[in-house]
Amino acid sequence: MTTPAGTALAGRRAFVTGGSRGIGAAVAREGADVAITYAAARDAAEGVAGEIERLGRRALAIAADSRSAEALAAAIDRAAGAFGGIDILVNNAGIFAVGPVDALAIDDFDASLAINLRAPFVAVKAVLPHMGEGGRIIGIGSNLATQAPQPGLAAYAASKAGLAMMNRALARDLGPRGITVNTVHPGSTDTDMNPADGDHAPAQVARTALGRFGRPADVAAAVAYLAGPGATAVTGTSILVDNGANA
Repeated sequence: MTTPAGTALAGRRAFVTGGSRGIGAAVAREGADVAITYAAARDAAEGVAGEIERLGRRALAIAADSRSAEALAAAIDRAAGAFGGIDILVNNAGIFAVGPVDALAIDDFDASLAINLRAPFVAVKAVLPHMGEGGRIIGIGSNLATQAPQPGLAAYAASKAGLAMMNRALARDLGPRGITVNTVHPGSTDTDMNPADGDHAPAQVARTALGRFGRPADVAAAVAYLAGPGATAVTGTSILVDNGANA
């Protein structure tokens, strides 16, 4: 972002998975030098990287499918080599596979776990050789990790609940190294995957306490707080950014 809050991350080196659009792109704009991954949207990812470079920061757009542990680890190694290390890891890439249990394919369930849960674990393992004391690891979860307001959410909710619990456990593993691990749980957020003017948007808005859809920038602000100097004592926790949908 170009707001003053973004200056808190100046000089920090970040790696954001799935940063070509939506929440990932908003996080990438928060002020750090940043590498973002993309699976297919090369033009969009390079556009985000170019925008960041024009603001005087370093940026890389790296093709890496989060289903491939090898590709993801190689992308982290490449970013660390270019930047001289990584201070912030944001596990953002995800898929939203929904459907009733008798209709949802096992492959869809497996893909949810592979991208939403396994890939963040792979990324954490890969980033640790490049991350020192003061490092920050942040997972983008979902308010559906703690509440299932409609049918068909078993695969997605399980993957995001697993991410949040994994991050709590990792906070114990990595606390002695001075690395914090947290999760941000967005609610309904205006992205390509879930637009604020979509058919299902009115029902989602009706569940919120504030009566509105979220913006990617709202989620990015929470990530920037956890990655910034004001959150040195915050680890092993989750922050809901859902306009009170789970209140």
